[in-house]
Amino acid sequence: MAERRRQARLGDPPVFSDRPIDRRCFLRRSLGAAALAAWAPACGSGDPAPADGGAIAHILPTVSHDRVLLKVSFVETPAAPPILEIGGRRIDGLQGDRAGRFWSFDATGLAPGRRYGLEIRSDGQLLGEAWDLATFPHPDTATEGFRLLVYGCAGGHDIFPLYQSVETRQRLLRRALAEAPDAAVVSGDHVYWDLRSIPNSLITGASPTGIDYAGEFDFGLPIIGTSNETVLKRAVGPQIADLYGTMLRSTPTFFLRDDHDYFEDDRFTESFVAPPPDDISLRLARATQHLYYPEFLPDLRRPRGLPGSDARDRTAGLSEAFGTLRYGRLFEGLLYDCKGFVSLAGEGIVPPPVETWLHDRTADRAVDHVVHLPSNPPGWSAGKYAEWYPDVVDGDGALSTDAIKPGWKSAWNEQHNRLLASASENRSIPLFMASDIHSIAEERIVRTGSVDLAANPVISVIAGTPGTRIGWPSAARGAPAAPSLTLDVEEVVPVTESNGFHIVDFEPGAVTIRHFGWDHRRQSVDEIDSMVPLAVSRYASS
Repeated sequence: MAERRRQARLGDPPVFSDRPIDRRCFLRRSLGAAALAAWAPACGSGDPAPADGGAIAHILPTVSHDRVLLKVSFVETPAAPPILEIGGRRIDGLQGDRAGRFWSFDATGLAPGRRYGLEIRSDGQLLGEAWDLATFPHPDTATEGFRLLVYGCAGGHDIFPLYQSVETRQRLLRRALAEAPDAAVVSGDHVYWDLRSIPNSLITGASPTGIDYAGEFDFGLPIIGTSNETVLKRAVGPQIADLYGTMLRSTPTFFLRDDHDYFEDDRFTESFVAPPPDDISLRLARATQHLYYPEFLPDLRRPRGLPGSDARDRTAGLSEAFGTLRYGRLFEGLLYDCKGFVSLAGEGIVPPPVETWLHDRTADRAVDHVVHLPSNPPGWSAGKYAEWYPDVVDGDGALSTDAIKPGWKSAWNEQHNRLLASASENRSIPLFMASDIHSIAEERIVRTGSVDLAANPVISVIAGTPGTRIGWPSAARGAPAAPSLTLDVEEVVPVTESNGFHIVDFEPGAVTIRHFGWDHRRQSVDEIDSMVPLAVSRYASS
C-alpha cells in the first residue's frame, strides 16, 4: 500500500429579498422556545477551540500529484499574516474572512508522490505542530495499491439532539483513520442548518434554539465581511472546524456538497422548492466552502468550463462542484454535486457538459479503476423529491410508483440510466459510492428501466454516516430505504441503519470494500475503537 448555476461572488447582492428568519415569532409560538431550548447543552460562543493545543483550530487539505491546497482556521487572529512552509518554500496565505482567522494556502509545482513536511508560521513563530502530507503519484505512474475512506452526512450541531455528538463522531473518524487511508471522500451534508425547508428548518437553523445560538442572517448583505460572517461561523464552525480539528491534516480530503450544504433539505412544495438552490442557498454554500473546506484542484482531463468552475472570486482552475481524485494509473474518482445544478427544464440532475465529462472519463481504459462518487446514491430510494427515481412513499411506508412525485423529472432517471449503462459497458468493475440516505448497504444493479445491465451489473454502495442519531429513513417513513421499483437488483449487503464508514482498497484488477458499522442503540461508545467490518465484498476483473 502506498504512503500515505451559477457563478456568484461572495459579495453579490441577493436575487431574492425574502428572509426566512422573519418567521421567528411564528416558530416560537409553534414549537415553544422553552421546549427547544431545553434540548441545548451549555454552549460557548461557537469560536473554535485549539485542535492541537496550539493556535490552529482546523486544517483540511486536498492534493493532486503536483499541488496542495489547505483550508486553515486559527483560534485567534495571527499577529502577522501566516505563511506556509513546504519543501523549503514559503507560501503566502489568502485571507478568507474579515477577522483574519480563516486562511487558504495553495502550493503549486510540487513533486509527484513525495511526502512533504509542512509548518505554518506567523511573525517567525510556529503556529501549532509541524506535520507531513504527501502528493499523489503522477497520473502516468503505475501504482500497486490505493486505500480510500468514504463517508457522508457527518454534520450536525451539538445544540440539537438530532445528531451524534461531535465527540462520538470524532471517535468514529479516528477509528476510520486507524485504517491509514490514502485519501478521504466526504460525500455531502457537512452542515445541517436548514433555514426555510419545513420541517427540518423548524428544528435546526430557523428554530428558536438555532437563532438564539447563532443569530439571524441578513440576506441584504454579503455573507463574508459583514455581520453575517459571525452567524455563519457560529452555525458552521462546530460542525466542521470543531469536528475535524487537525485529525485530517495528513489525509487528502475531497468534500462534496449535497442538499443540506445549501442550508436546506430537498423539498418541493407550493411555497418552496430546493434544489436547485436559489441565490440565498448558493451564497451560503459558497461562503462555507470558502472558509472551511477545499475546492477541487484542476485536472487536465476535466474541462475547465464546467459549471461551478473558475469563479471570479476563486483561484483560477478551481472547481466547487465537480472534482477528480486521480491516483496514478490505478484510480480515478469522479465527484459530482447532484443538488447544485438540478435542471427543472428536463436536462438532468447534472448539466449536459458534466454528463459528457463523466462518460468520457468512464470510457478511459488507461485507468484501472474509474469510480463514480456522486452526492446522490444510485440504487435506493427514500421517496424524496430530488432522487434519481420516481418512487414515492405510500400510506403503509412502502415505495410506490403509482402516484406522481411532485416536481420530479423523468430526465433525471434517464440521465441516471445513461450513466449506469456507460459504467457497465466501459468498466470491468463498475462501482458507484455515495451517502445521503443515512444507511449502509451494497447491491448489484442488473436492470434499470429498460436498460439491461446483467452482463456486467453495476455495484452501488451507500457510504456510512458518522453523524446521524435519529434521522434514519425509517424515522420519516416507517421503513428503511429500499431499492427503487424501477430497478432489478441483487442484494449484497442489506440496508442497515447504523453509523459507520467505508474503507475501499483498490489494486490492479481488484476492489475490496469493507463496511464498518456501529449502532448506538445496541453498542457502547467504547466499542467504536474495536470496530470490525460488518461485511466485506471483493470484486475482480473478468
